[in-house]
Amino acid sequence: MSLVYQLIDLRSFSNLWYWIALAFTWSRAAHWILGVPWDMVQRARRVGGPAELDFQMLLRANLNRIGYISQVAGTAAVAIVSALLTSLAMLGFGYGVEFCQALFLIVFPMSLVGLMSLRMAHWIDAAGVEGAALHRALAWHRVRVQALGLVSIFITAMWGMLQNLNLSVLY
Repeated sequence: MSLVYQLIDLRSFSNLWYWIALAFTWSRAAHWILGVPWDMVQRARRVGGPAELDFQMLLRANLNRIGYISQVAGTAAVAIVSALLTSLAMLGFGYGVEFCQALFLIVFPMSLVGLMSLRMAHWIDAAGVEGAALHRALAWHRVRVQALGLVSIFITAMWGMLQNLNLSVLY
């Protein structure tokens, strides 16, 4: 029976599905910039015309949605996310629950991406950025999201390796 448990390891950091979910999460975060797929931003920049119009309409709809949600439910969302992150951090790092550590290492950086996106959305609305300046702003936002993803994946990998090494010493 112990051979079966060794073959099917359900711990988070040694589970292939966790790493697939982590890669998928960051891939999606870097592809969807303020709710607009990155290929649509590139096509609008290259082709213009109808592609630019479609891009502008989708971005405007998403900016309006982000603005509305932040006004209506902003305080409640901050409270809920803060409570969730605090609970995951306490259970994970305070009490040593590996699953909560794994979730925290995905959810916390994603909350930072959310804050960065909210800030970018408000800036675009307030400054009235359009055209090439808008494309550059979204490109820089995407680079920042990718950089945060790179750092996050590195920290998660190092923490995961440390957890796996610590557990391998016990067995």
